[in-house]
Amino acid sequence: MLHSMTGFGSAAGQVEGVEYAVEIRSVNNRYVKTSVKLPEAWSSAEADTDRLLRQRLQRGTVTLTVRMRLPDDRAAARINTTALADYLDQLRPLETEANPMLRVDLAGLVELPGVCEPPSIQELLERTREGLMGLIGQAIDALVEMRKSEGEALQADLLANCEAVESALAAVGELAGEVVVEYQERLTQRVTELTQAAKVKIDEEHLAREVAIFAERCDIAEEITRLTGHIEQFRLTAAKPEPAGRKLDFIAQEMLREANTIASKSNNGEIARLIVNIKTAIDRIKEQVQNVE
Repeated sequence: MLHSMTGFGSAAGQVEGVEYAVEIRSVNNRYVKTSVKLPEAWSSAEADTDRLLRQRLQRGTVTLTVRMRLPDDRAAARINTTALADYLDQLRPLETEANPMLRVDLAGLVELPGVCEPPSIQELLERTREGLMGLIGQAIDALVEMRKSEGEALQADLLANCEAVESALAAVGELAGEVVVEYQERLTQRVTELTQAAKVKIDEEHLAREVAIFAERCDIAEEITRLTGHIEQFRLTAAKPEPAGRKLDFIAQEMLREANTIASKSNNGEIARLIVNIKTAIDRIKEQVQNVE
């Protein structure tokens, strides 16, 4: 079953009072390319998160973003009262000696080194690590499910185009045998007209040799067989569970190559029209395959 490379997944929850929100977006890429955006406090988890993404996704540009909100009682910075008291003790003599009206600005004091300390949250974060990884897993599940749903629509469209190619190719096969017969009839008629006008006789063996050369030059049986085989291989590959986007892209290129060869060898207006339809369907296949994982 095919999966699309585009999709979106999200998950949110609260773990030990810490609120987490996870979002994952993916778009087309020939290979897998990940971008993990975590809060600074979670920078140590980037490698594990990247590894989790690569285990589940084989192709696409994937961007994962985690937002975090700490409980109010843990989000505030801590005042180091010992350091603040030490600064005040050093400033009091200056206040009384220099200017009795001088007052200490507490807002300025808290900006001094060592007074205002960031909250210690590492222990809390470690306790919520498993919960966060669970939310990331849920977001990846949602992304995969969306990619699967879009993949089903892609697969239906690709197989419909394969049927269109197969149908037109069958008509080409029926006409292929008539091309040589029509050429022989036209050549015979033309030669007869010329010989009657010039009152000369053409060797029948030479005429037959010319028809044989033409038949060899415009024989497309081998190309029809190969293109039919490519269509069957495309269907089998699309039905397999593993990612198949790159392989399907290669098969589609081979399908187009065979169609171009048939077009160059055919000398029939109806076959030319059918080949245009075949190449149009193959172009749609090639375009859609770029979205397949």
